[in-house]
Amino acid sequence: MKTKLIIVFLLTFALSIAQEEKPLTLKDAITYALQNKADAKKAKLDVENSEYQIQEVRSRALPQISASGNLNHNPILQTSVIDGSSFGAPGSTIQATFGQKWTSGAGVTLQQALYDQSVFIGLKAAKSTREFYQINAQLTEEQIIERVANAYYQVYVTRQNLNVIENNLKNTTKVRDIIKGQYDNGLAKKIDLDRIIVRISNINTQRQQSINAISLQENSLKFLMGMPIETNITIPQTKFEVTPNALSEQPDVTSRTEYLLLKKNEQLLEFQKKSVQAGYYPTLSLTGSYNYIGQGPEMPWFKKPTDGVYWSDYAAVGLNLNIPIFSGFGTRAKVRQAENKLQSIKVDLEETKLSLDLQYDNAKKQIENSIVSINNQKENAKLAQEVLTNTNNNYIQGLASLTDLLDAENALVEAQNNYTTAILDYKLAEIQLIKSKGELKTLINN
Repeated sequence: MKTKLIIVFLLTFALSIAQEEKPLTLKDAITYALQNKADAKKAKLDVENSEYQIQEVRSRALPQISASGNLNHNPILQTSVIDGSSFGAPGSTIQATFGQKWTSGAGVTLQQALYDQSVFIGLKAAKSTREFYQINAQLTEEQIIERVANAYYQVYVTRQNLNVIENNLKNTTKVRDIIKGQYDNGLAKKIDLDRIIVRISNINTQRQQSINAISLQENSLKFLMGMPIETNITIPQTKFEVTPNALSEQPDVTSRTEYLLLKKNEQLLEFQKKSVQAGYYPTLSLTGSYNYIGQGPEMPWFKKPTDGVYWSDYAAVGLNLNIPIFSGFGTRAKVRQAENKLQSIKVDLEETKLSLDLQYDNAKKQIENSIVSINNQKENAKLAQEVLTNTNNNYIQGLASLTDLLDAENALVEAQNNYTTAILDYKLAEIQLIKSKGELKTLINN
């Protein structure tokens, strides 16, 4: 019985440890996502798969060796009619049966491309294929970092708003207690007590709504990280520094991952065009074969000439030359299609460059506006706190109405929420600015 109690205690303790909230920094969240999110895993698999694609292309330049075997039974042999004059019997006809009832053979064939323009181009494209998937994996990582960072800051700001609500609830509850004491002593009106009770009820509703919003946002964050939804997490209550970035530095968009990916795709399309043009060139290949055949009236396997079965071998070596002359303009049409795709991706490159410039400029302006807003709202919140303190003192002394006190509380809550919203706008714009510089991975090192 004592042993069972110890086991139950240990299981309960282990469960409580598992249920403890795990402090989660932004760096931890991003690192976890890069290791566990499905998109990141698939991008790594694509890079791995590119190596297999390269091996497939390289195989076309290597010898192709195959072995074959057969066993045939001919119940009825074909009869051929021959002019008898060939055998010294002019004017006569001879019916002759060729072949044997059973034939069996085995052989090995080798084929080696000596000149094939499409193979050579494919080998050149192999390296670009690997680089394309590597850049694509890098872009996927950057997209994951951006989404996780945005979601992380959303949770943080909503938690800050919850703190504002809870502080407001705490202060309003104190006011209610004061009013209730005054009402019990006949110094306050019942309508004032009712108004403050309604006020507390509304604040409690706002508090519950914020708690629900945090729960939903945390679930969204865990999903973006690839973390089990049942995992308990908490965002550390740290102050985010607001430091103006190097806004005057115009980034080189041609070094952005999105742009590099399109450029690499353009290079692959160039190779594709050349591969199609290779259809105009001749191909030359070396072939060789060695075969062993057995024939006789019985199944040849394991039989000898004494059984009427004879085995013999033969071999051949040759060159195959294929010269394309006319393909019904099919090759030309394919070349023009490839050229059309190239022109289309050049348009995408220009559009992407313009879009990346726009992202940087918008992020820069948003940061500038957010810094102004943060400074204003910080001073506004400080002033609103002073007004609330003075109004509260005046209300206790009977120099201010309850309406004035509630208005002062609302002003403070609004100012504090505006401040946290300005912080969120700044952090989101900061992410976009870091992204526009191609430095999202620096968030892992901070």
